[in-house]
Amino acid sequence: MSRIGKKPVAVPAGVSVAIQGHEVTVKGPKGELKRAFHPDIQLAVEGSQVVVTRPSDEAKHKALHGLSRTLVQNMVDGAAKGFQKVLEIQGVGYKAEAKPTGLQLSLGFSHPVFYPAPAGIKFTVENNTLVKIDGPDKELVGQVAAEIRSLRKPEPYKGKGVRYQGEAVRRKAGKTGAK
Repeated sequence: MSRIGKKPVAVPAGVSVAIQGHEVTVKGPKGELKRAFHPDIQLAVEGSQVVVTRPSDEAKHKALHGLSRTLVQNMVDGAAKGFQKVLEIQGVGYKAEAKPTGLQLSLGFSHPVFYPAPAGIKFTVENNTLVKIDGPDKELVGQVAAEIRSLRKPEPYKGKGVRYQGEAVRRKAGKTGAK
């Protein structure tokens, strides 16, 4: 049996889980999340736990078992505490500004770049160079962070661009002088 899939998902106080058919709805202080699961996987709420079971030991069912349990765990964690990604902006004149509907970025282009905030995502900017992305949906927070990073990836010569906090960027040596 799957080592991850067989563990029940603990539901903390203040979070409610409702299962209707193959759709799971999780409500908590940080928001509400819904997700449809594969019809072969059975989900059940037992007390303050969610139990995920599979019908057989086929490879497909084993993979879906662990995946489904992890997705439910992420939904419960997101509704209870939320998720956060932090991006750093490096470069002369590179900066970010939080607007009510999204994020305004100056990334060395001839024009400012506006990134609209999807539903449930909140941007906060510190020192014009530290962008915090908060939300209850782990998948969406990660996707938004990746899309913002892709607007200007860190380049290898000077390291200018948008990177994840703590990300190591491999630096290359520039041109050497004439010999």
